[in-house]
Amino acid sequence: MAFINLVRFDGLKSRDWLIYKYPSEDLVLGTQLIVQEGQAAIFVKSGIVADVFYPGTYTLATENLPLLKGLINLPFGGRTPFSAEIYFVNTTVRLDIHWGTNDPIQLIDPKYYVKLRIRAFGQMGLRVLDAVRLFKELIGGMQQADIVKFDKIKEYYRGLLVIKAKSAIAETIINNGISALEISAKLEEISLKVENQIAPEFEKYGFTVINFFVQSINFPDEDFEKINKILEDKAAFEIMGEGRYVTKRSFDVYEGAANNKSGVAGAFAAGGIGLGAALNMGAAMGQTVGNPIRREETKTCVSCGAQIPIKSKFCPECGFNNSEIICSCGNKLAPGTKFCPECGKKVE
Repeated sequence: MAFINLVRFDGLKSRDWLIYKYPSEDLVLGTQLIVQEGQAAIFVKSGIVADVFYPGTYTLATENLPLLKGLINLPFGGRTPFSAEIYFVNTTVRLDIHWGTNDPIQLIDPKYYVKLRIRAFGQMGLRVLDAVRLFKELIGGMQQADIVKFDKIKEYYRGLLVIKAKSAIAETIINNGISALEISAKLEEISLKVENQIAPEFEKYGFTVINFFVQSINFPDEDFEKINKILEDKAAFEIMGEGRYVTKRSFDVYEGAANNKSGVAGAFAAGGIGLGAALNMGAAMGQTVGNPIRREETKTCVSCGAQIPIKSKFCPECGFNNSEIICSCGNKLAPGTKFCPECGKKVE
């Protein structure tokens, strides 16, 4: 059996590795161990983490393998053979871990009351802070020569990231009463909120969160069109004024009815407006917009009952004097009064 005199791992061509299991377990006291910068080496025996080595060059001896010595009863001195699994852990900072919400966040915009389907995307940075905790909580038993890549981290913690991000975004929009159109100004605040929530969760697995960013929050174009239509109507209302805006909207209804194959009644029916209401609206519009009719105030002739202009003194039908009569006592009498109800004098 050939024993290894030098143990080292120079890394892979790609930096996208997290855990690397050294392919051989046959070691001997006196073997040289080299741990590169950005690495940690973990010695495992029978599934138990024995000793950990950080960047440097070591000659394996009972002095620097105290836990392993206790597990396999290594004698002092000599080149005694022994076996142990060696795992190299990547402790460099990874800033290019991307994340995103697969399913949209569905909520009602608190400002425009439109249902929106929001998606969020971002990037985060991680670094292994506790290699032993990472091994115990995440790695466990690995097959020989196995490699765990950083991409696996996104799979392991995708649910945690998405849930925390969704919660922070929805809370910011709803509790602060801001529109999804204005959420971009809150990205830094949301990013910090999510980072504070996920950092303790990652620490449980030996990671430290270097940074966390929500880079974009967006929603489908059809959802945006709903809000855009509201904004256009609001702008027209403010520019034109209430009266002209209502008139314009009425013309829009008529134009839509003219273009509707089912006719005017069908257009109003499709819009949820009854035919009678539509006709009444048309009549009102005809009076208001087309040829306005001014109805002059009238009064009834006290003699023949005809309707005459309110300012007329004599009835154009019977010639009766419909002017007010003032009694000699000063009391105003209605036209046609024969006796004053105040003084009883006969009206001339």
